[in-house]
Amino acid sequence: MIKNLKISGIKKLLGLALMSVMMNVQAEVLVILPESGPMARAGLSIKQGIVNAYQASGSSIPLKFVNADQKTMKVILKQNVNKKTQMIIGPLARKDVEALLDLKPKVPVLALNEVLQKNNNVWQFSLSKNDDALALLNSVDRDQIKKLYVIRESGTEADSINFVNSLLANFNGEVDPVDSIPPALYQGEGILYLGSHKWLLNLKAIQKQYIYTHAIAVEDSQPMPKGIKFCDVPALYFPEWPDVLKAYKENPVSMPYQRLYAFGGDAWQITEQLLLHPTDRTLNINGRTGKIKIEGNRIERNPICFEKRKNKLVVL
Repeated sequence: MIKNLKISGIKKLLGLALMSVMMNVQAEVLVILPESGPMARAGLSIKQGIVNAYQASGSSIPLKFVNADQKTMKVILKQNVNKKTQMIIGPLARKDVEALLDLKPKVPVLALNEVLQKNNNVWQFSLSKNDDALALLNSVDRDQIKKLYVIRESGTEADSINFVNSLLANFNGEVDPVDSIPPALYQGEGILYLGSHKWLLNLKAIQKQYIYTHAIAVEDSQPMPKGIKFCDVPALYFPEWPDVLKAYKENPVSMPYQRLYAFGGDAWQITEQLLLHPTDRTLNINGRTGKIKIEGNRIERNPICFEKRKNKLVVL
């Protein structure tokens, strides 16, 4: 009797394993990224992040990569979406995301940019400056700042325009753009520095408290002014994601592209979770780019905030 039960159990396990193999043979994830043209470097960095996270996950669902450069979304979907396609990752360019939404895809999609259009079958995920600004504003609020001076490096205004717009839309206090550093800060006042790392380090008479900046002012292993606070993707600062470290070792790049390695890794992790839990409309992920919450077809990303204290960064 026991022997028969063992045999029955083994048969059941073999049956489940065979079913899993059959599902994986029939399944495929289509990844649409620019691999040539003006967005190639960004697209290839995200691809590397996806591939390394995919390999680390041990998944057996095949990935099919398609170059989005100089092709319309209609043509790409027509030529590549079939019965095997279980999900789509991409596209990256905002105009391509809009074009894909216009086509009302029947296959679930994780788009890698955010646009105004919505579709219940499309999740929109991005390294949005709005997410970075909201995270930093939480730190500003905790410091009880009611007036925020904003100093921007001349010639770099375009780099921070989205960050500033989000600040103006969400900060409850007073925002005062200035050309020079105030000689003193009164209670409830702070300064936001928006510019490059080199510019930030060359500033004179910078305060040691209630000072803030954006992530693009941070450079790999380079010093930061003491007391400054910023929010960024955690994978650049913690060794919890070996796939991101592996991507960097294989192809060392500057910080912006390291963030795209992390972004690609999270894109795969989100995709895998959506495939594993197709009926679960609320998911929480400890991601490479921050804390990620999926509710319905909305994705919220909360970067991690840091403060430079003495010779180290402290998580806020």
